[in-house]
Amino acid sequence: MSYKKRLDNRKPDELRKMEAKVGVIKNADGSAYFKIGNTCAYAAVYGPRELYPRFLHNPSKGILRCSYSMMPFSGSGNRVRPGQNRRAKEISMVTEKALLPVLNLDEYPNSVVDVFIELPQTEAGSRCAGICAASMALADAGLVMSDLVSAVSVGRVDDMLVVDLDYSEEAYEDGPVADIPLAILPRTDEITLLQMDGEITKEMLLDAIELGKKSCHEIYEIQKKALKEKYAVKGDE
Repeated sequence: MSYKKRLDNRKPDELRKMEAKVGVIKNADGSAYFKIGNTCAYAAVYGPRELYPRFLHNPSKGILRCSYSMMPFSGSGNRVRPGQNRRAKEISMVTEKALLPVLNLDEYPNSVVDVFIELPQTEAGSRCAGICAASMALADAGLVMSDLVSAVSVGRVDDMLVVDLDYSEEAYEDGPVADIPLAILPRTDEITLLQMDGEITKEMLLDAIELGKKSCHEIYEIQKKALKEKYAVKGDE
């Protein structure tokens, strides 16, 4: 059976419904909420603050630490085991690498910027949603940034290239599937994250990346709008 039509009736290049807010966690230095489909991510930023233990100090620049965590009840299947498992550690690492290119931490020697990402509900695309939320939270914290980071999953379901795969597409069993998390800097289209799980040809991969870049620009507008809305409210006050 060939996959000719998406099960939720979206077009191949159509994203799920999105929602974004900043300043959602009162005691954080910066925070944000990003929802795409049924995947929700909260990000909280603390710092720059002094780094402990002191032997980790870098006298020339600050460091970025990211922590990704899915809440136990967040999945649509079995209960997620709490704590930092192998997958969470891997996603924390790639999130850090995806965000670092936009940050200038030279002004914060011996300091750390901590980013905590929590997902209370997930249905595919969780690492990309987390990166989008974390990028907005860093901007909300007032850190010097050259751009935001926008991320989305792209891939192949049978012979169709699609953006923003949902759970049913990731679990499709009647043909080959490839899931490709992608993060870019929208102003330059520089790729800061590119991973792949599945089967895909070189030609399809290149086409999928271009499709993903286009979708990241749509997400970028949502991120900017959320930040501008908070600034406008403060201006009115």
